[in-house]
Amino acid sequence: MSTAYRVCFVCTGNICRSPMAESVFRARLAEAGLDGVVEVDSAGTGGWHEGDGADPRTVAVLAEHGYGTDHTARQFRASWFARLDLVIALDEGHRRELIRLAPTPVEAAKIRLLRSYDPSAPADLDVPDPYYGSRAGFEECLEMVEAASEGLLDAVRESLKERAA
Repeated sequence: MSTAYRVCFVCTGNICRSPMAESVFRARLAEAGLDGVVEVDSAGTGGWHEGDGADPRTVAVLAEHGYGTDHTARQFRASWFARLDLVIALDEGHRRELIRLAPTPVEAAKIRLLRSYDPSAPADLDVPDPYYGSRAGFEECLEMVEAASEGLLDAVRESLKERAA
């Protein structure tokens, strides 16, 4: 039974941080030859932007760094936990909200903070919301996402090995 390993990145409105993390991680998976094995998507804790594309600043920063974006914002649903292997929160507020949504402790255990995969991250593991700030905030967000993506890729590889064993 070879079902895909599924990862979902979650931020507030699903137009800045989580689509950025989704695009970067999708590129890392492709480079690692795992794009056929691991499925990646993203969502927001709220539905304010449901149906919208990613923020134009997110799209611009991703494009300048060689990442694609094909994105439609949507709200995370508690029913998704059952089919997901990892739910990656972009900040502590998202993590708390997702834990409240998780139907069981087993599903709550799937929730991780993105920057927990970055060994050089400071004690504060939040990826700050760039939405109300300048373009520099989007660049900073991308740097944080890229720094954590390698560690996340390693963790997913380990999980895939355990599955295969």
